[in-house]
Amino acid sequence: MKRMATIGLLLASALLLVTGCASKPSSAGEGKKLVIGIDDKFAPMGFRDEKNEIVGFDIDYAKAAAEKMGTTAQFQPIDWKTKESELSSGRIDLIWNGYTITDERKGKVLFTKPYLKNAQVIVTLAKSNLTKLDDLAGKTVGLQSLSSAADALNDSPIKSKIKTVTEYADNVLALSDLKIGRVDAVVIDEVVIKYYMSKDNGTFKLLGESLAPEEYGIGVKKGNEALLQKLQKALDELNQDGTAAKISQKWFGEDKVLK
Repeated sequence: MKRMATIGLLLASALLLVTGCASKPSSAGEGKKLVIGIDDKFAPMGFRDEKNEIVGFDIDYAKAAAEKMGTTAQFQPIDWKTKESELSSGRIDLIWNGYTITDERKGKVLFTKPYLKNAQVIVTLAKSNLTKLDDLAGKTVGLQSLSSAADALNDSPIKSKIKTVTEYADNVLALSDLKIGRVDAVVIDEVVIKYYMSKDNGTFKLLGESLAPEEYGIGVKKGNEALLQKLQKALDELNQDGTAAKISQKWFGEDKVLK
């Protein structure tokens, strides 16, 4: 009888333990890795170095934020055209790689506060006679497909005067075609082209006018406010303790992070 009572107590304890574990809610960002969708050809935000390792400002920033959140970041290269679908399906937890905040995207994802200013600019070859936006009339212009570069160009009066707009999977392909003359100019993020110009001095030049100022944010799946709040808290702490400034200095040579 005593043995049966003991067994009963053990079973009851086990049942309570299982029930307690099953009812405990998961905490956003804790335990499981944060899967972050990136364009791995978007220097200096996120790209592959000469060792084929994924590096960049957003990469370091995400790693630091994940550490604050008690987890680790796992970077998943994606087709940038399908980024919102990847997020809504749950295949990634965040879109974090020079992701411009727009009204259209606000309808699809939750955004953190802006963390970096940017602008869409026009780049052409240094030897080109193009100097201003109006010079694009009758020309062929390249840009990354379904990017904020496309939005900026569509909103500009010059769009109606351009002969052809050629879309590319990424900026690297667009700049490659610019070098060999398949396009006359490329619409591109200012932070991206300034990085390439610092590495490839003398090949490119920027037109004197930009298309549109913008800001980068991090995209979170609609309905996941818990993850958004935890991520924003981590970003705020990175600003406060100086970590964000150090990462910015590393990649840009100055503190460009918005406070």
